This record gives sequence, structure tokens and C-alpha cells, in this order.
Amino acid sequence: MEKMETVTKYELMLILDAHMSTDNKEQVLKGAAELINKSGGKVINSQVWLEKQKFTFEIKKHKEGTYYLVNFEGEGNTVAKIESALKLNDKVLRFVVVKAESRTTSDSN
Repeated sequence: MEKMETVTKYELMLILDAHMSTDNKEQVLKGAAELINKSGGKVINSQVWLEKQKFTFEIKKHKEGTYYLVNFEGEGNTVAKIESALKLNDKVLRFVVVKAESRTTSDSN
């Protein structure tokens, strides 16, 4: 019997305070990766997208931020769990999760 499973690729963009220490930034990024894994997702890669970018307007009283891009795979409920946890993290200035692509895989038993 074949079992169909939809795997969706997502992109998570995190904005952190540019003046935060590198260790703190890495800790937040590591925490986001652990959160994705605990929620049933799988991190494909993560990288700094922009090291120090000046904002057009202040975000939580900050004028500059560091942008991180995290590519991951997961199911729909994975995204909801990640978003609810990131809303509670005061070190994250902003975040957004967007769907990159979907594909269906089959498991033959």
C-alpha cells in the first residue's frame, strides 16, 4: 500500500538587532533550527542574508537589523508551531515564513 505525503519547502526570514553580539545571534538562530526540528520539520540550510541593514522605520525601537534566511521542509502544522514560538521570543524583531514549493512523495510498504 502506498502512502502519499506532501513535503513543503519554506523560507523563514528572521530580523535580529544588528547590535546584538554574534554569540546571541547564533543562539537565536540555533534555537530557531531546534524549534523547526522539534515541530517535525527539517532545516535544509541557514545563512546571513544581510549583516547590517538600516531600517526605513524603527522596529521595536531599533534602527538596524541583521537578516537571516532559513530554508526548511515541513508540514502545515509545523509552520503554526514555529510562528507561535517566535512571537514570544523578544530577541526576534520580525519574522516571516513563506512557502517556497510543495512536492508529493510516496512511501511503498
